[in-house]
Amino acid sequence: MRNAEECAEGAGPFITRLTWRLEEGGTAVWESRAARKRGTLAVRPAGAAESRARRAGAASLDRLRRLNGVAAVSFTIGGTLFALGAALAQLSTERPTTSATIYFIGGAFFTLGGYASLVQAINAPRRESTAGTLTTHRFRWWSYEPGRIDWLSTFVLFAGTLVFGVNLLDSFLQGLTTQQLNRLVWAPDMIGCLLFLISGHLAIAEICHGRPCIHRRSLGWWIVAVNQLGSVLFMVSAVAAFTRPETGSEVNVGIANWGTLTGALCFSVAGVLQAFERP
Repeated sequence: MRNAEECAEGAGPFITRLTWRLEEGGTAVWESRAARKRGTLAVRPAGAAESRARRAGAASLDRLRRLNGVAAVSFTIGGTLFALGAALAQLSTERPTTSATIYFIGGAFFTLGGYASLVQAINAPRRESTAGTLTTHRFRWWSYEPGRIDWLSTFVLFAGTLVFGVNLLDSFLQGLTTQQLNRLVWAPDMIGCLLFLISGHLAIAEICHGRPCIHRRSLGWWIVAVNQLGSVLFMVSAVAAFTRPETGSEVNVGIANWGTLTGALCFSVAGVLQAFERP
């Protein structure tokens, strides 16, 4: 049971924002994304008109900054390579293996970015007392914390990149039947897109605290919104890439390629924006 002096907000079972009174007077506000991305919480001393950001320790901020940089660069490069691969598939006469190779390298960067995001969530500073401070723990490469929305969102994202890896590897296979194409290439693509959408939905719930919201002045909100748009476009592309058993051709090759290209550009733009959401 939570202290009567605390006010929790969130989505379903997840707490995304917590407000409480400090022993010395005033209030403190912890937000999941702010603590994870910037290593801060907001403190308003008694009698003060505005809140001030109170940061975690230097070691915690340094690790968050490094992990954020790895994720931002990885998503930017991965999105750019996916867009290039889709452009070649749609506009060039290059062999299909050329686009497949570019996709595969881009997918490796996506996986690295997904894992860096998960490790950042794992090592985010924690609020563990009624004092207006964040606690830094020893660095970990892995943890299992499905009760935290930031961990769950980044874990689902990372899982989605791994499933995409299966799709990208299978795309090199030659001589597949229509059924094998749909099972080995299209199905992992659909599952990966679905996991990206779920991850994006959790990220929106985290930053909006469980309610629909538009925060035009929030960099984090723009990153989440652009990423989710990219996930929607990837899903449209995946649906259009289904191979019809009766004809042996995709539903719509143009939509599949353009959906991948525009969705990848969204992830690349979000990666650039993410570079600025750091401690």
